[in-house]
Amino acid sequence: MPSEAGVVPAAAVILAGGSSRRMGENKLLLQVDGETLIGRAVRRAVAAGLDPVLVVLGHEAERVRVALDEATCRIVVNIDHASGQASSLAAGIEALPESVEAAVVLLPDMPLVSVEMIAAVVACYRQFGPGLVISEYARVAAPPTLYDRSLFSELRSGNVLGRDVVRRHRGQARILEWPADRLTDLDEPADVLGLRSEV
Repeated sequence: MPSEAGVVPAAAVILAGGSSRRMGENKLLLQVDGETLIGRAVRRAVAAGLDPVLVVLGHEAERVRVALDEATCRIVVNIDHASGQASSLAAGIEALPESVEAAVVLLPDMPLVSVEMIAAVVACYRQFGPGLVISEYARVAAPPTLYDRSLFSELRSGNVLGRDVVRRHRGQARILEWPADRLTDLDEPADVLGLRSEV
């Protein structure tokens, strides 16, 4: 349902509950270009006009919460985070206000997703009204992904990943293409070193 200004309310759900096992330390708190990965993700979601911005924490939740103390976001703690990303997705979607008609799912370990990319996903939804807006990088689907409220019940199940819903509803989706290098995903120390040498 449109807001008073006629704009469909869209929120952000930032999935940040993982244990960063391959990184060897909490990657959410790693500094890239002068800010933590989690802070960077929140800042960009806010700048793209998403409201509210929900951050789903799990591993070392209190430590990450401190790092977000001055950020414009709401914290959701997934106590079942060890079971995998599907449970964090469900927790984030479940915590969204009833007024929200769409949610953009973001990952903080994709630091090259820009404000403009996030805003373009939302603008596509507001212009064409599909139930799903997918981002693709050289035919690889990855966030930011926008889900209409009509898909929230599937996302709340706790055993479904976002990509499962994307696969199921691809026929009703709009697809935005992005350069392949924007898919940069920080999982191991070498990934961070490589990114820092570029930014």
